[in-house]
Amino acid sequence: MLSEFRLAVEDTVAPEQRRAILISLALALALLLMLWLGISLGLELLRVAGNGRLYALIEIVGSAAALLLAWLLFPAMTLLILGFFLDGIVESVESRRYPGIAPVRRRGIGGGLASALRLLLLALVLNLAALPLYLLPAINLFIYYLLNGYLVGREYFELVALRRVDGGAAAAMWRRHRGRLVLAGVVITILLSLPLVNLVAPVMAAAFMLHVFEGLRRDEAAETFAGSRRTGLMKD
Repeated sequence: MLSEFRLAVEDTVAPEQRRAILISLALALALLLMLWLGISLGLELLRVAGNGRLYALIEIVGSAAALLLAWLLFPAMTLLILGFFLDGIVESVESRRYPGIAPVRRRGIGGGLASALRLLLLALVLNLAALPLYLLPAINLFIYYLLNGYLVGREYFELVALRRVDGGAAAAMWRRHRGRLVLAGVVITILLSLPLVNLVAPVMAAAFMLHVFEGLRRDEAAETFAGSRRTGLMKD
């Protein structure tokens, strides 16, 4: 997986990815700001009349919780934005790294955004459910990265895989290689949670998962070929 990550880093700094990076950055910051402002506005509407101290405490705790929730949901939000740019990013990497690859199965922006919205809602529900566990020292980071590694890994995998195979084949491939793909999702989640690195993480993540996916396809093709040769030799 180190070689796939190295290739993804090289692909991220390619000149043709700069536009996607700048737009993703602007939209991600806008989404996070709207989330924080929305929660703050909700707290303002819940102002407790005649109890300034209680309201001040609620406002402080609520604002802190809003910032924490925005940070927790950043991986899903960046993937939502990535739905607009995935095809262009991946096609650029494919043309450079995998010349001669078969034409893609067009999924369209609608399909990518639907999957991204599903991930955003699922991430919201699961992270809110796990929020009490995030307050526990030692295990909170483990839970956060494992949970979001699964979510982000699966969604990035589907966004890349469904360009090449149908839903049934993608689901079967996920089951066969779940451990490796979740680990790739953990790597992506770590990138999305690192200051400054998360500015380019969506592009890097798309390239990284593409290389992981193509590596798995290459390994499976080699295993199938080896199995066919063994079967042929046994028949002879």
